[in-house]
Amino acid sequence: MQKVTVYTRPMCPFCVRALALLKEKGAQVNEISAAFDKAKRDEMLARSHGAMTFPQIFIGETHVGGADELFTLERAGKLDPLLNG
Repeated sequence: MQKVTVYTRPMCPFCVRALALLKEKGAQVNEISAAFDKAKRDEMLARSHGAMTFPQIFIGETHVGGADELFTLERAGKLDPLLNG
């Protein structure tokens, strides 16, 4: 299974939903709280090409986007193949 990195912020319902789906899928998630850490936020911005919303999700080196994009992949049947890379 691909390594998953999720940049989050506290009290973010979209982050909670995305992490719950990934956990349900059995993904090993590296959660990085970036809201109050400038270095981590800058890292997220660089990796996501400027996307500033939370969460920002990466499966392997693929930038998925946020929770909406993650759930779109799930509905389309494309999340499992991406996770299993």
